[in-house]
Amino acid sequence: MMRRALIVIDVQNEYFSGNMKIEYPPVGATLPNITRAMDAARAADIPVVVVQHDAPEQSPIFAKGSPGWQLHDEVAKRAASYRVNKTYASVFTGTGLAAWLAEHDVDTLTIVGYMTHNCDAATIYEAAHKGLTVEFLADASGSPSYENAAGKASAEEIHRVFSTVFHSGFAAVASTDAWIAAVAEGKALERDNIYLSVQRAQSGQAAG
Repeated sequence: MMRRALIVIDVQNEYFSGNMKIEYPPVGATLPNITRAMDAARAADIPVVVVQHDAPEQSPIFAKGSPGWQLHDEVAKRAASYRVNKTYASVFTGTGLAAWLAEHDVDTLTIVGYMTHNCDAATIYEAAHKGLTVEFLADASGSPSYENAAGKASAEEIHRVFSTVFHSGFAAVASTDAWIAAVAEGKALERDNIYLSVQRAQSGQAAG
């Protein structure tokens, strides 16, 4: 029997009003989906793990104790089965999460929160490597845009590309509505695989 846990990653004010504003999908759409997932999980007796990123007090982002470090009120006011404070991207690194999941017989993680390509990605990859089944709710997560010496990428590009890669085998990517329906039916979400993902793209290129 599948045992899910909802992992709510870093829904902190830094992403709403601080120096790391999420651009795509917009927080006006993703935050309500995060809270809907939390409420649906609670109603279905799915444990909810709330994660908060800690940075040193002198950090320009997530400085512990600062307003930007605080959880968004909508998440903070909801009950959590377990709380994790982390200093690395993955929610597993330097935390007790893996032991807690094992203790509660959790074999499936549903990932929501921020950022798609960073803490979500690190957690998804590590969970998959640990043999856990992973789900990612693409409309309950998001990214900002990036620019550095390697190039530029829009928030939409980053979120879309990482979601596509996740669904190739690391995680089943779905909407919050689809996940809530799957929870109600006691069903797992289906993920794709690398081979079919490549074959579809190549077929499309050949047809074009």
